Amino acid sequence: MGIVEGRVAVVTGGGRGIGRAIAIALAREGAKVVVNDPGVNVDGTGFDEGPADEVVAAIQEAGGEAVADYHSIASMEGGQAVIQTALDHFGRVDILVNAAGILRDRMIFNMTEEEWDAVIAVHLKGYFATIRAVTPLMRQQRYGRIVNCTSMAALRGTSGQANYAAAKGGIYGLTKAVARDMGRYGVTCNAVAPAAATRMTTTVPQEALEKRAQAGIVAPRRIDPELMQRRTPEHVAPMVVYLCSEEAWNINGQTFFVSGGEVSLLQEPMPYRTIATDGIWDLSMLRRLVPEFLMQGIRNPAPPAEENIPPSQRPAKTS
Repeated sequence: MGIVEGRVAVVTGGGRGIGRAIAIALAREGAKVVVNDPGVNVDGTGFDEGPADEVVAAIQEAGGEAVADYHSIASMEGGQAVIQTALDHFGRVDILVNAAGILRDRMIFNMTEEEWDAVIAVHLKGYFATIRAVTPLMRQQRYGRIVNCTSMAALRGTSGQANYAAAKGGIYGLTKAVARDMGRYGVTCNAVAPAAATRMTTTVPQEALEKRAQAGIVAPRRIDPELMQRRTPEHVAPMVVYLCSEEAWNINGQTFFVSGGEVSLLQEPMPYRTIATDGIWDLSMLRRLVPEFLMQGIRNPAPPAEENIPPSQRPAKTS
């Protein structure tokens, strides 16, 4: 008997990548699955029923139960429609996994409003739309498991992905808030920050990554086939399935980094170093204590070129 036997699960973005692996893993563990995926391109354009249909076929061939759904979750109507598909076919919803996502990468000084809005709509608004639609049902039945896909980009920032990082950061906060709203009703809401080889991870050309690295923005990313083989979407799925089970009843509002064989619980942001004074800070004290204490040894993730460093702050040149 599977760990989620008889449960009804909705997986957004279930047609490809991490969502696909999660949908198949849930079905393998006994869940009836709604595979939601409009089959769009990485940038959110296009439409194709094929990816969702293929996953449904794979689940059914293995003896599981599944149905496809092609709605976009980027609107409240779409989010409601996905949940309604589950109700129409299976009569209830016990599990919601939000794995849908798109990318519109652009450096912040070139990013358009449309590129910003498109990414926020799918990730942040889309996850809200499905959660808003499903939580009244879960509240009434006094049971539910929600798992959202966030990203380390939300916590560390990624060059060229201000829209994506902002959306995933919003999902991190959304997860915390939903956990507090729904915990008393026997509903948990957690997040997973996965790192795996998918079509979304290969959208930034290697040449662009190297140029950013040369500018000191990010470390060079080298594609190691052996490493990527150990970081597949299938490696991410088991932890998500576990969080969707009854056994994870007391895990709520948490975020886990999952990559390859590694699962890490991420600690909530806490004060790292603190300076304090009575009353209002004297600026001269801040000028001394911030660099000497608060920021001592803290690396700038994107240091300026030497000509852009204030002259008074440039290191003295030795003759």
